[in-house]
Amino acid sequence: MPLQKLKWIYLLLLSLVWGSSFILIKKGLVGLSATEVGSFRIIFAALFLILVGFKSLRKLSSSQWKWIVISGFLGSFFPVYLFAYAETEIDSAIASILNTTTPILTLIFGAFFFRAVFTQNKLIGVGIGLLGAIGLILSGAKINPDQNYMYSLLVVMAAGCYAVNVNILKTKMSDISPLAIAAGNFIVLLIPAFTILFLSGFFQKEITTSEIQLSVAYVAVLGIIGTGIAMIIFNKLVQISDPVFTTSVTYTIPVVALGWGILDGEVFSFWQLISAMVILVGVFIVNRSKKLFSKFRKQAV
Repeated sequence: MPLQKLKWIYLLLLSLVWGSSFILIKKGLVGLSATEVGSFRIIFAALFLILVGFKSLRKLSSSQWKWIVISGFLGSFFPVYLFAYAETEIDSAIASILNTTTPILTLIFGAFFFRAVFTQNKLIGVGIGLLGAIGLILSGAKINPDQNYMYSLLVVMAAGCYAVNVNILKTKMSDISPLAIAAGNFIVLLIPAFTILFLSGFFQKEITTSEIQLSVAYVAVLGIIGTGIAMIIFNKLVQISDPVFTTSVTYTIPVVALGWGILDGEVFSFWQLISAMVILVGVFIVNRSKKLFSKFRKQAV
């Protein structure tokens, strides 16, 4: 299949999978703490990826492992916990919309640290997108006074981690197979995640209760499909497209996430909708810039 068509298929699959991830995090938090949700998500993803991708690790060099470790923590470890903690206070749909700042942050970090070209149009798009994010946080705090919208900043921090990671994937890891990257990432993260789960006190709980078991089941789906399989697809998409196109999956993720949120009874106001549209306009302007990231240098210093 031509790469131009294949990248759109990958984008659609990621939209469906990651758009459903936010409601799965929310359901996981019913019976588990944020720390437990994050740890189980990594553990389930790691076990799956070790099973399907262990053989792919044999070809990795020591220099490649360095970037795999960095990518694992930035692209998976920190965001997993940040999203889980964020959704203890804000709605899943809001978290998904704030995640749309990823392409904008990808551009910012790309320009400052990876020698990507930053044109006037891109600067305008970044400004509009960030204004929309601020508006979304403020309007959400107004209609949900019982929620602590300072936790929204955790989502922005997670988006920043994704942004740096996708630039690293494109500039430093384009010669590594997507399966090897994903498997390597989570093998590195397995022990830290299990250690955090142990220290969280989970094994001192009465884990036979139906509420905890159901939450673990939700996180298992999240870990295997929403993290393990999705990361393989994402890494492949990075290799056949440019960084900002890859992170444009955040255009469509909120559509899926909003649908799940509304079905679950979440409230979404008119001003939040306007703010969300402003963010997407900003991302659109960034993506419409000609020859986006085409002047990436082969290697960053």
